[in-house]
Parts: sequence; C-alpha cells; structure tokens
Amino acid sequence: MSIIDNKKAFHDYFIEERFEAGMVLEGWEVKSIRAGRAQIKEGYVVIRSGELFLFGAHISALQTASTHVNPDPVRTRKLLMKGEEIKRLIGKVERAGYTLVPINLHYKGGRIKCEIGLAKGKKQHDKRDTERERDGQREIAKVMKQKRR
Repeated sequence: MSIIDNKKAFHDYFIEERFEAGMVLEGWEVKSIRAGRAQIKEGYVVIRSGELFLFGAHISALQTASTHVNPDPVRTRKLLMKGEEIKRLIGKVERAGYTLVPINLHYKGGRIKCEIGLAKGKKQHDKRDTERERDGQREIAKVMKQKRR
C-alpha cells in the first residue's frame, strides 16, 4: 500500500529498474509518515562508502509526537539494501550515467519501505512527447466514454 508517490520522478526521468529499500527512521518520523506528512519530490539517493542515503526528503514533525526531541525535517536518512544489490547499483550509477531517485514510500509487513528507481534523465523534448502521449490517451478515453452513452 503506497503512502507517498513521487510523480515528478516519472516526469523528469526514464525509470529503468526499481528496487526496494528499508529506511532507518526515528519514532517521530514513522508517525509523521503514517499521518501523510512526508514529501519526497525533492529527494535523491546517493551512494557513499558502499551505503545508500536519502537526501532532500522532507518529513514534517507532528506536534504531538515530537515534544521531547528537536526534529530535523530534511535530515539524511540511511537506506537498507543487501550488499550485492548495492554493488550492482554502484556499477550502473558510476559507469552508465544513471541516477537513483525515490519513487514512493509504502508499507510492507508493517514497515515503511522506500522504492528506488534507477533512472536516466529526460531531455526537454522527451518531456513534451510524454505530455503529448498522455493528452492523446486522455482524448481517446474521452471519446470512448462518449460512445458508450
């Protein structure tokens, strides 16, 4: 079940592969995410010394859940994946010119997971093509809906 989606990632990038990673979170962050007070639109994933980190994700603190701590809404969060998967990602990111973007946050087995996309950037004309395709699909759906009536 998806909590938050990053629609901007699909607009700005071609998503080649998807990976699922666990997140190291504090208690107040979990409560805020469950309340829907998170945003990953500006987030990106970086590999440092063989570990994955999520930068730029904004998790707003709830007033009731963070009374005794001084929360930092945009702190760096560590992502958890198996070592073999991380090594594969390192190879693709360094050699092939890919980047890692967070696609969504979702629940799995009661835990919050982050879906990461191995992405290649879109050029401006690619973005326009995507919008044109989407508009065409919308027009077709509209006509089909009218014909059913």
